[in-house]
Amino acid sequence: MIRIAICDDEKHMSDHIRSLVSDFFRKKNREISLRMFSGGEELLSYTGQIDILFLDIQMKDMDGMETARKLRADQFRGFLVFITVLKEMVFQSFEVQAYDYLVKPVDKKQFEKTMERLYASMQNASEDILLVQKGYEGRIIREDEIVFCEIIDRKIYLNLTSGEVVDYYERIENLETKLDNRFYRCHRSYLINLKHLKGYKNGTACMDNGKEIPVSRLRSREFSGVVLQYMKNI
Repeated sequence: MIRIAICDDEKHMSDHIRSLVSDFFRKKNREISLRMFSGGEELLSYTGQIDILFLDIQMKDMDGMETARKLRADQFRGFLVFITVLKEMVFQSFEVQAYDYLVKPVDKKQFEKTMERLYASMQNASEDILLVQKGYEGRIIREDEIVFCEIIDRKIYLNLTSGEVVDYYERIENLETKLDNRFYRCHRSYLINLKHLKGYKNGTACMDNGKEIPVSRLRSREFSGVVLQYMKNI
């Protein structure tokens, strides 16, 4: 499921974008969830996952650019599409890694052109994401965000670069097959992301978030070779 948010203080514009979004993903036969926000502060108070955000730049109280800066500072990694009446705002959009911007009134052909590119980008990035299923909810996590994975009592704990820990039920053997060769199982209870490896000493892998992960004796000899091979390939 793709989680989409629309933030605009003009209801007719929000409804228009919602209609365009629904039509686009219906044609792609992709399931989506849609959330509507009427302002930046309301959006910032939301703690759920957002994969694609349509954000109006000119809003009362907190404008879209300020909202975007705060979202990025809070580790928002989703696709950001600005909605604006001012074409010149495109230059400011670079500083918050906006994917694109749509000029009001939003034309259907222009919208679909932007969304075809965005959707293709999502498809191309699909190999670098992990879909975590927790109960009836799914969450998309980029593999780069995972520092290490730990298993405790049949539960996987994903330690992310943001400091957040995401837990869900999964066998570590299954998780290992889903992740690429950046990840190494240095211990029966741990998978580490070699991208976030800072150092190694006395049987311990030192990660860049300050955590120290044990490397089992059986894997210590292999570990050095794995790290060297990884460094050759980056």
